[in-house]
Amino acid sequence: MAEVRFSRVCAPVFEAVHRDILRAGHLHYWLRGGRGSGKSSYVSLEIVTGLLRDRNYNAIVYRKVAETLRDSVYAQLQWAVETLGLDEWFQFRLSPLEITLKQTGQRIMFRGVDDPAKSKGIKLPRGYFKYIWFEELTEFSGEDECRAVLNSALRGGADPVVLCAYNPPKSARNWVNAAAMAPDPRRMIHSSDYRGVPPEWLGEAFLSEAEHLREVNERAWRSVYLGEVTGTGGAVFDNLAIEPIPESTRKTFDRYMNGLDFGFAVDPAALTRCYYNKREQTLYITDEFYSARTPTSELAERVTALCGKETVSCDSEDPRLIDALRRLGVRAVGARKGPYSVEHGMRWLSERARIVIDPARCPNAAREFAGYEYRQDKYGNYMAAYPDNENHTIDATRYAVEELSAERAAVILNKKSLGF
Repeated sequence: MAEVRFSRVCAPVFEAVHRDILRAGHLHYWLRGGRGSGKSSYVSLEIVTGLLRDRNYNAIVYRKVAETLRDSVYAQLQWAVETLGLDEWFQFRLSPLEITLKQTGQRIMFRGVDDPAKSKGIKLPRGYFKYIWFEELTEFSGEDECRAVLNSALRGGADPVVLCAYNPPKSARNWVNAAAMAPDPRRMIHSSDYRGVPPEWLGEAFLSEAEHLREVNERAWRSVYLGEVTGTGGAVFDNLAIEPIPESTRKTFDRYMNGLDFGFAVDPAALTRCYYNKREQTLYITDEFYSARTPTSELAERVTALCGKETVSCDSEDPRLIDALRRLGVRAVGARKGPYSVEHGMRWLSERARIVIDPARCPNAAREFAGYEYRQDKYGNYMAAYPDNENHTIDATRYAVEELSAERAAVILNKKSLGF
């Protein structure tokens, strides 16, 4: 078998991913990046060289629509074989789309998810699917659809590798962006952009186009070429920092604020625990509880586990539930709410210098805050109004900081009464 130097053809930015795969560090690899980032080229090279390492390795490649396979991932893998100088080692078929390593019979197969029947009962002459590639992950309907595909492909074999390549959508509410914020120890998330690829690989025309867009529309450049989640322009909270809160920082927090939004029917109950640094105008959301259809006794246990004997400001729409929590030992009080309390609370939150959310401890708060956008009219224009959905941790946080936001509202009202 030919000896292939992977580093000769792979962009250096992907070396960490390659090394992690070699030591079976993770099951899932989410490769996000902008145009020209080289992520799909890297995946194709990883698969081709991977098949050379073990005779039992095979690969299967998925796109949402089968008709897009030939001109995208199939062509990309042809490029990888040619780039590696292995043309004579592989056989290419168009019906069905398939690439075979001649000497061993190992296969790279292609499937579209728009025809689920073709993904079932796939038979291999030998070995198992070591590599499962989802190209353009954002085209898929959601995690359930991808999970169903994996259930068919992940059968037998050790240390499979699931490779997902995508350009992050603008909106944080997209399922891929939301899922990427949820911590998963089985997953490695890698970001790349064209600046990590040798310029001569991209060409002068590509670089000129990228630089031109940067000059005329930096926000679009960051989305298209850097693969950043720039938002659609309707985000309520543009002051978010989704990042771990170190234990050393937590030890400096001397007074927590807690808020609890009750779940009704299928809506979840949501508790957030917060600390506010007044000098830095920074709100930290450090912990959460988030669960639907939770019995009152269990809810009391979970609240007590997080908050102890601290006061918990609750949704005052259900005073009987507040009384029940008190009887179970929770220091529960009803949020005062009142006229314009939602507007005052939301404005207070959005005007902080930063809202820091620990994604490992608070995945639902990270998802809801990042994806929360103003309402849109029938023409798609954003209005100065807040939608009442996917905001359970946001409401809980409003209750938690009500004392602080009420102070601001009182100052505004006093100024108005004095004629300012």
